[in-house]
Amino acid sequence: MSTLRIARTVYDALRAHGEETYPHECCGALLGRNTGDGWRIEASARAGNTRTDSAHNRYQIAPAELVKIEREARNRGLSIAGFYHSHPDHPAQWSPTDFAEAHWLGCSYVITAVERGRAAATNSFLLAGTTEEDKRFEPQGIEVSERAESPAAP
Repeated sequence: MSTLRIARTVYDALRAHGEETYPHECCGALLGRNTGDGWRIEASARAGNTRTDSAHNRYQIAPAELVKIEREARNRGLSIAGFYHSHPDHPAQWSPTDFAEAHWLGCSYVITAVERGRAAATNSFLLAGTTEEDKRFEPQGIEVSERAESPAAP
């Protein structure tokens, strides 16, 4: 099983984001560096959830916002390493919709369960495979680093 290494400040920020947007899903991007054996997450970028039909159990990041996040990451010497979102009153496991809408092969997808407004379990899944046809989610361990890292992007 691969491991996602994430700074404590980023881990805490994405969990807090889920609490702030409850009962709707939050979403954002994870920014980091590929270490050869996985990602080291140094920052996150909050994104607006553009889903208006069912924001309580779906999320979508506008393409223009994603391009802006990617440009800002590159300017900091980082890459988009994955995405995070919350599951209000639902387990921190990927859903069929999460899988169908995941397209960034090699990236991590972090899900936090938010139960009655409080962050509970947080899990990560690596989108493995080489094509859209053979993609699959593989469970990833999460290693939270206490050392200082780059602060989360606004």
